[in-house]
Formats: sequence, C-alpha cells, structure tokens
Amino acid sequence: MDPVRDKGAMIRGMAPVLDPSSWHFCLVADPEIAARASPLAMFQEDEGLSLILSEEDAEAFGLSGDLPMARITLTVHSALDGVGLTAAVATALADAGIACNMVAAFHHDHAFVPLADAPRALAILKALADAEGAE
Repeated sequence: MDPVRDKGAMIRGMAPVLDPSSWHFCLVADPEIAARASPLAMFQEDEGLSLILSEEDAEAFGLSGDLPMARITLTVHSALDGVGLTAAVATALADAGIACNMVAAFHHDHAFVPLADAPRALAILKALADAEGAE
C-alpha cells in the first residue's frame, strides 16, 4: 500500500490504537544498556542516548521515572513527507491539556501521552478522525 500524504486522508485514516504497555523515556550515558535492553526506540542526542523502554526494562536497569507514558499508534501508513498529521494530533491533545511526545517511524506515527491521560487522549484522537471524516 502506498503511503498517505494528504492531510485530511491521514487524519481520517489514522485509526488510533492504544498499546496496553507502559513506556519510559530514559537517558543513558552507557550505550551498553541499549544493547542489553530492548528499546522500542533510541535517539542519540548531545546530552546522551535517549531510549524508550518498557516498564520492565526501565525497572531492570534502574531507569524508571515518575512519568510512565502510553503509546497511541496512528495506524494510517503516513508518508514521511506528509504534512499536517503531527500538528493536528499535537494540537488536539494540547487543546485538551494533554502532553504529547510524537515519534515518527517509517510506516506510522506514535503519540506518547502520560499514562493517566491515555483513555481520554485516545477518545480525542478518535473524535478528531471522525470529525475530519464528516467534513
């Protein structure tokens, strides 16, 4: 299937799905931790290696923090050069007072929100898709 580039089509088709796992954003100085853990994602920053770890891995390496996150996957195959999906999602969640960290991968975008806000965030994103479909 070809990736979707049209903003409206991306929003209508995002079909958000809540991952039942809990995730932690962690900063490590030792890259061996990344090799021993199973990070969902990692990114090298000037300050160190950022990892997104499961609750279990974060605890096992003494890295769990005070902000567990939920992952909502936008299941539309959005194009890497598609414009507007991230902005629409982040704006809808911000308007509801929900923090959002977006991670784009090859096929899908993923919104990480505080675990306590996950059910409300999922409902907001579903409503956003429905509203775009009604236009």
